[in-house]
Amino acid sequence: MNFRPSLRSRFGLASASLMAVSLTLSACGVANSDSAGAAGDTVRIVLPQEPPTLEPCDANLTSTGVVVRSNITEPLVERDPASGELQPLLATEWEQAEPTKWTFTLREGVKFSDGSAFDAEAAAHSIDRAVNGTFGCNVEGYVFGDDDIQAKAVDATHLEVTTAEADPILPLRLSFIEVVPASTSDTAKVREPIGTGPYKIEDWQNGTKLTLAVNDTYWGDAPAFKKAEYQWREEGSVRAAMITNNEADIATGLAPEDLSGDAAVRYPNNETTALRSTGTYAPLDDIRVRQAINYAIDRESIVDSLFEGYADVASQLVPEGVVGHNPDLEAWPYDPEKAKSLIAEAKADGVPTDTKIRLISRNGLFPKVGETVEVVQKALEDIGLNVSIEMMDTAASVEYQSRPFPKDTGPYIILVQHGNQAGDAQFSVDQYMLSDGAQSTFGTPEFDAQIGAADKAEGDDRQAAFAGVFADEPEKISQFAYIAHMTGIIGESDNVEYEPNSATGDEMRVTEMKPAK
Repeated sequence: MNFRPSLRSRFGLASASLMAVSLTLSACGVANSDSAGAAGDTVRIVLPQEPPTLEPCDANLTSTGVVVRSNITEPLVERDPASGELQPLLATEWEQAEPTKWTFTLREGVKFSDGSAFDAEAAAHSIDRAVNGTFGCNVEGYVFGDDDIQAKAVDATHLEVTTAEADPILPLRLSFIEVVPASTSDTAKVREPIGTGPYKIEDWQNGTKLTLAVNDTYWGDAPAFKKAEYQWREEGSVRAAMITNNEADIATGLAPEDLSGDAAVRYPNNETTALRSTGTYAPLDDIRVRQAINYAIDRESIVDSLFEGYADVASQLVPEGVVGHNPDLEAWPYDPEKAKSLIAEAKADGVPTDTKIRLISRNGLFPKVGETVEVVQKALEDIGLNVSIEMMDTAASVEYQSRPFPKDTGPYIILVQHGNQAGDAQFSVDQYMLSDGAQSTFGTPEFDAQIGAADKAEGDDRQAAFAGVFADEPEKISQFAYIAHMTGIIGESDNVEYEPNSATGDEMRVTEMKPAK
């Protein structure tokens, strides 16, 4: 397979058609109080939380990616959020030379923000660092699992990437690798990365504000704003008030009641909210208990009352538009009496159903997350389970969401929100459903084999194989209780023009923001 695209501006992708694509909660502009705002040189962005890290190999984490991806650093290729097609970025061409070997032609004349040259050595180092490194890059488990790959510079502008087995979507995987200079440490994570993107880090006042300034060495079109300033406020109403008081230009993660009128921009969100059960501790190691949890959740009520209709009840981990989504799959029915009977049956067989189960979630995960957790707790207690809520900050909750999990946790259920920005079910299934997946606590050899076969499939066979995985997971594994495919709301001031798209929540491109005319 050979890809030889015509070069075009990477900033002309946003259009009205993007609103039809599944999208993710976005983060946009914020400035200091004495700034002239978006009418001047600075776009002001207010987020629900401070990024826990700006390490590029952790940029698939939403709270990191919204700042880092396509702003500070860039990948070799990127996915067009409207069409789903791969577009050139730091690589201009790529070809599958052999079943296990791909070659990439790199863009010439590109420099990092520190003035050093981008070349194949830097690309190879970035891939090796993120995929084969030993210091816990999140993208390794999320995108590549346990599979190491070999990246070699053929010369300054040609890169060769070799995989152990044929990989039909390797270029899509590499779109998650943010390229950094070859001098970047390969034994430790970095706090303030160097990249080839349109912006560089000017100042990070921990706990207060993060400022990006234009990268004067940038190879592409100059962005409209010379600076982007990020602040963070946990309360959605506070973020919304910053819009109405002209203290911010874009506020992300808002609830329907936070903001009204033209300042509230609603859009479909590609993220799915679900409960993930640990299947390695009693009573959650009994599938009857996990299926009882599914029967206990009144999804329609949560969507209608808490999300005010700005979501769709979910039957699977990915929404429509992702390769592998099963359009025929129906949501698990709400049947609390069936749930109670399953718990009683398990208890009669000696399962310790009265063991305390921890219900974990992250502050600011989405609007009304606290209320959602309370509704879930009551539903599970009503069917006979003993559930205790634990709300955590980002850093603490990630330990329970991703491997290596803490030891001796006891049984816990975690409320997760997963966004598939890649558009292919493998990126969801491999991390969340394989026995050793980055965000999976258990599985079976048989189900692992089914997933492995889907990973290798192509075209229509790939769609059918992953649709089968989603159909079988509830009955064979039941690790998840899916709740809703989410809808996002951002606040947008009159100072700025910005149209959110399906990548917004994971890589909010400041280059797509313009001063209002």
